[in-house]
Amino acid sequence: MNVVEQIDVSAEAPAHIPPELVVDFDYLGDARLQPDLHDGFGSLLRDAPPLFYTPRNGGHWVAAGHEAAFEIARDFDLFSNAPQSLSSERLPRRIPISYDPPQHTAYRHVLVHAFSPKAINGMETEIRTFAAELLDAVAQDRGCDFVSAVSEPLPVKFFMRMMGLPLERFVEFRRWVVAATGAYGEQARAEVLNLVGDMTAPLVRERMAERRQDLISRIIDADVGGRKPDFEEVQAFCLMLFIAGLDTVVNGMSFGVRALAMNPAVQDQLRADPGLIPKAVEELLRRYAIAMPGRQVSRDVTYNGAPLKRGDVVLLALTSANLDPAAFEDPLELDLNRVSPHVTFGAGPHRCVGSHLARLELRILYEELLARIPPFRLDPDRRPTFHSGHVVAIEALPLVW
Repeated sequence: MNVVEQIDVSAEAPAHIPPELVVDFDYLGDARLQPDLHDGFGSLLRDAPPLFYTPRNGGHWVAAGHEAAFEIARDFDLFSNAPQSLSSERLPRRIPISYDPPQHTAYRHVLVHAFSPKAINGMETEIRTFAAELLDAVAQDRGCDFVSAVSEPLPVKFFMRMMGLPLERFVEFRRWVVAATGAYGEQARAEVLNLVGDMTAPLVRERMAERRQDLISRIIDADVGGRKPDFEEVQAFCLMLFIAGLDTVVNGMSFGVRALAMNPAVQDQLRADPGLIPKAVEELLRRYAIAMPGRQVSRDVTYNGAPLKRGDVVLLALTSANLDPAAFEDPLELDLNRVSPHVTFGAGPHRCVGSHLARLELRILYEELLARIPPFRLDPDRRPTFHSGHVVAIEALPLVW
């Protein structure tokens, strides 16, 4: 990850923003994020107010505090989820997240049943079997890069099968989605979204001609306010599912397993009492949030003392919001008895529709990992590598056991 040089923020910020609300912070490669991304995001609130402005990346606001991120995520009237870009690049719309209620509500309903707890729980056996196969394949090797061996193929290939995408393009699609969500800039993000649109177009046409047992077919036959979605709408659904389904859980798994590798006492606790694993899922999700979605200000307003202008972009730094000492006691510590609610899946109408699937996959992974792999730790000779972006990620996680 590139570390940015410091700039004179007083000269770069718009004149109407008070100097005390201006902080030099680059979410793509700030010096604070070295050597540990989440510790760096956790340090933000020592240096910055809960809602601040940075001149980096074209200039935007950052909601770093828990209360600020939670409230902004819920206030869709003032903070729209219309496509935002921190550059001049025009981003394609994705359904349902590119829309606000009431239009968003009708679109989201299409996915609610497909990702309901009842529907997702029916997938447990298939997910567990796949997790066991991946872990058994490396168990005798005394170590592996956990990302490439397990946390990439497990959720991504499973979701590709759910969606109806060609599995032989797994490596290519992962390269696309990392470019779309990582520290490669808005131009790369826009280019990838267009590639995904070009790829899904023939798949949508095929499913319109002949349905299969997959999400694309289900969307085609869905009811959107008394009608069927048209071709462009189905493609926009596919675009959202592709980006979300092929990346986020990968990183949730990778950061969670890295935390267990660094905390042998927590490993021992979970091995002795697997009934604690659901609590561990929630605490690891809190400690290592991965998403930083954006919102666009819909009108001029002073919000919690911040002079916001119509069109301003606000980055919801869920990565730091979950580490806010105003919301969590000893936020950097892993506490399996913690009850404070995290915002890893967002809040409000745009809260992650795939949260049930993510939780199930994480629980199964931890259960199977702790049952099949002996006590593991970080490889002392090879360091994990990271990148920041709209989704923070581990690129490689070398483990030994």
